[in-house]
Amino acid sequence: MAALVWLLIPLVAAIGAGLWGGWAGRNRKTIGDGSELAGYARFREAMEKPRTEV
Repeated sequence: MAALVWLLIPLVAAIGAGLWGGWAGRNRKTIGDGSELAGYARFREAMEKPRTEV
């Protein structure tokens, strides 16, 4: 009986690793990229403007 318990430990670990791998590799929808890209576009436009002397 003890040998079966020792054989179940790697089996449970493999099932847990498979579940974790499936969860970690899932497709995630990114929300908010539009505002970040718009901010980057504004930054680029500001950097391309010629410098004015004060």
